[in-house]
Amino acid sequence: MTITMNHTGFVVENVERSLQFYRDVLGLDHAGSYEEVGTARIVGYDQPHLKGALLVASDGHYLELIEYVKPRGEIRSSEEQHKRAVVGASHLAFIVDDAEDMLERLVNNGGSKFKPVVELQPGVKACYLQDPDGNWIELLQDEDHSAQQFEIRQNTRIFRSFGVK
Repeated sequence: MTITMNHTGFVVENVERSLQFYRDVLGLDHAGSYEEVGTARIVGYDQPHLKGALLVASDGHYLELIEYVKPRGEIRSSEEQHKRAVVGASHLAFIVDDAEDMLERLVNNGGSKFKPVVELQPGVKACYLQDPDGNWIELLQDEDHSAQQFEIRQNTRIFRSFGVK
């Protein structure tokens, strides 16, 4: 059986604000938006009302932004919002040309800086930040990926250092 990645979903407070952040600042392409009432079979709420937007990266991976209109999305407590070592605290990583520049742009447009960009190993820089809703984002700058984006899988030095081929 072949398994492929389809999309990553983030629950957001305001889909239009998040669309602007990911499309206009980060640079993902807006693939479409939707509004649905009655998707209870999937999300488990009686008569839910959702607004969503799909964005796509150059490699074809989609990011789905989901705003719960009914029931209204709950905001995490500030105590939980900024913890990294919490089971279930996920992140989505993006490979960018210039991690420092992208971090600055995202922070200037509603993102929250966690730590500065660091060099993990020669040719690889990275940092974490949060989007305006507290979803974790990792920015990676990878010389190998810049030189040749794909072999059969994404060509990233950082994963080879973990023993991934």
